[in-house]
Amino acid sequence: MKTYSKALFLVIALMLTVITAFTAITVSYRGTQTNVTVLNDMTETIREQWEEIGSFDSSPYASEMLIYSSENFLLYSTADHTLAGVDSPAKAMQEGCLCLPVHDGSRFLGTVVIPDPAKADYDAARKKLVAAAAVLLLGLLLAGGLYGLYVRNTIILPFRKMERFAADVAAGRLDTPLMLEKSNLFGAFTQSFDIMREELRASRQRELELKIKEKELIASLSHDLKTPITGIKLLCELMAVKVRDEYVLSKVENIHQKAEQINVLVADLLASALDELGEMQVTCRDEPAAMLHELVAEHDTRQLVREGAIPPCMICADRLRLSQIIGNIVSNSYKYAGTAIDVGYRLREGCLEMTVRDYGEGIPEDEIGLVTTKFYRGANSEGKDGSGLGLYIASLLMEKMNGELICSAREQGFLVTLLLPLS
Repeated sequence: MKTYSKALFLVIALMLTVITAFTAITVSYRGTQTNVTVLNDMTETIREQWEEIGSFDSSPYASEMLIYSSENFLLYSTADHTLAGVDSPAKAMQEGCLCLPVHDGSRFLGTVVIPDPAKADYDAARKKLVAAAAVLLLGLLLAGGLYGLYVRNTIILPFRKMERFAADVAAGRLDTPLMLEKSNLFGAFTQSFDIMREELRASRQRELELKIKEKELIASLSHDLKTPITGIKLLCELMAVKVRDEYVLSKVENIHQKAEQINVLVADLLASALDELGEMQVTCRDEPAAMLHELVAEHDTRQLVREGAIPPCMICADRLRLSQIIGNIVSNSYKYAGTAIDVGYRLREGCLEMTVRDYGEGIPEDEIGLVTTKFYRGANSEGKDGSGLGLYIASLLMEKMNGELICSAREQGFLVTLLLPLS
């Protein structure tokens, strides 16, 4: 496109140069010489009638005439528009008039001034030529403007549309068709580009559908896995009641703990799949804050929690999701710390603040902002089972309940703060 514009500019510049040169040649043209014989006859007649110059008849020789004495005094005048501004022979020469000396032998009598006939013809021709050149130049400019407008509408604007179309395709915006007329320069390519866009959109849609089916399969399998895990946990609880052998009881307890860990991982996987499918729903209701005791006790299978008193209040939360959140936090403390867990409560600016702290190794300060990131596992997770989804899902669920989950590092241990909105 730039090469095309440069070529067009060079063509116009060349034409303007030719016209300028033509005009310059025209202006420099001086026409043919005046008839010398006639001029000599005129000066001879004036010399003969010099003593009675006032009665001289100049009409046979020139329509306008000025006769000056040798002292440049005006002796005779038939000046009209051409010689109207001439007041001396010197001024006549400046105006391009003919200045003819009159001699009587060796004596200079005066000067005859007449318009130059060739110059008059030249001036008339020059005006016509200049007018023609002006018309030609205007026509050229108009033609250039119309041609430029044509190029803009048929090349530049369609090209810019194709550039925007390519940018939209590169950015993944595949719903806007390429609207170009087949009559323009790029019209032959328009249909092909639009077919490409349609194919890309269809391919992306197929890919999205496959991803959705994959997530649905994960959600379905995760949900189906919860049933046998629940059965294993129930069998372990039944065996714990029936069996009296301490060795067997320890193994049963170990199986129960492993089943609980698997249950938490499956729940995380299910929640993540449902979240990506947009189906992880939260239904908040007014609940008494005292129910948090029940949720903590439900997940404290190893009896490591030391729980404080809960201020009497009502909170707005989803009991099922809140149980999932607390279960993830307590499970993480079991897995990474294995120490006592302190749970405290206090009212804080329209919220019930629930803190859960363990006394393990904790995590580095620079990882605090990452622990709620999807699939992130800290430096202390090496050799331990997990998917990196627990705190991510817990944080997401707290946001859906209009609350907040805050992680903090301590000199010894790890602290999770839940801000539960009051009713």
